[in-house]
Amino acid sequence: MKKFIETLKNCWKVEDLRMRLLITILFVAIYRFGSFVVLPGINPANLEKLQQQTAGGLMSLLDMFSGGAFSNASIFALGIMPYISASIVMQLVAIAVPSFQKMQREGESGRKKIMQYTRYLTVAILLFQAPSYLMNLKMQSPGALASGLSWSEFMIPATIILAAGSMFILWLGERITDKGVGNGISLIIMIGIIARLPQSFFQEVGSRFTAITGGGLVMFIVEILILYAVVCASILLVQGTRKVPVQYAKKLVGNTQYGGARQYIPLKLFAANVMPIIFAQALMFIPLAIVQYSSDNLGWFTRSLLDNRSLLYNVVYVLLIVAFTYFYTAITLNPTQMAEDMKRNNGFIPGVRPGKDTANYIEEIMSRLTLPGSLFIAFIAIMPALAGLLNVQQGFSQFFGGTSLLILVGVVIDTLQQIESHLMMRHYDGLLNSGRTRPQNGISAY
Repeated sequence: MKKFIETLKNCWKVEDLRMRLLITILFVAIYRFGSFVVLPGINPANLEKLQQQTAGGLMSLLDMFSGGAFSNASIFALGIMPYISASIVMQLVAIAVPSFQKMQREGESGRKKIMQYTRYLTVAILLFQAPSYLMNLKMQSPGALASGLSWSEFMIPATIILAAGSMFILWLGERITDKGVGNGISLIIMIGIIARLPQSFFQEVGSRFTAITGGGLVMFIVEILILYAVVCASILLVQGTRKVPVQYAKKLVGNTQYGGARQYIPLKLFAANVMPIIFAQALMFIPLAIVQYSSDNLGWFTRSLLDNRSLLYNVVYVLLIVAFTYFYTAITLNPTQMAEDMKRNNGFIPGVRPGKDTANYIEEIMSRLTLPGSLFIAFIAIMPALAGLLNVQQGFSQFFGGTSLLILVGVVIDTLQQIESHLMMRHYDGLLNSGRTRPQNGISAY
């Protein structure tokens, strides 16, 4: 605690870091304030059904990523997720389309062009998602619209406001990246997630000490210990996105030699990071998008796919995560290209012939790393459902794993590393001097 207080004092002493922290806090406060600004023409007192809809299932995930703005019918209801979806699409396009591959190789100018296309795609997604959100709002809370207004008159201006709100969040995130501390987009997502933590925590405490089968203090302590173990596992996963540790490299990957100097192949234990979970969740939202306007008479199969705690949902979820891990690793790591680069630089793996044999060897090692990595990621992803078996409340169980916990861990580590680098430049001690998250050779943890 003493060291933490001393670090805060050091942060305040560094003028540049102090200004960056204050700017970050200001922009985050603006984002949180906008999450409670209701759309013009909407009566917030009549949103009970919308809030009930987002209390559980897949809709609760949407509400969590927006920091509660979704259930508040806020001007920031769509949050930053349309931009994330557009970024994923553009990332895949940049891998598959030759013209975009060439654009990526152009350096900073190519990156700016891709960013511009990403923004255009974000607007297109928003112009589709905003009317869908308003149609769902109309069906869930038809009395939410103020008297004197019709839904036909309300749709167009509300669509513009929702789209503008999401683009404003994107602007805030970019300003945080440029003028503040940490990655602004990731930080905004993290703030939206963590905003639900206090309420969810106290609801869980209340349920443990008031319910007949709550288990009392013992079950609550067990629950916290499990949460601590999952957080440690998530930190291991985030740290595992770095290259293979030296002590395992020779056994799993082998080593290369360049001009007599021994080096290690830069493969990763979790090369796909959290992308397979994001892809899998995006596909699991498709049934929700199809049936949210249909009747309540749904079959068992459909209801199971809409319940993120059901056995069918989690089996399909795990299979998708494993498949996407292999897919994403295959399109981001090219063994043939790696073998050609090694041969071009007079490098080789001892005992393996250059060229095709080297490519096959690297591909075999990638498969060995990908399978356990995909299963570990899948285990983290279904932890919220497993927490439900212990009667953990729906809101609090989301912090036991999945994308939300991995984002929290990754963003916190990345932000602390940036603060650490500012302090070290001024010869101040930081928080990570003895921690595993200390930057190594300039490699970011997230």
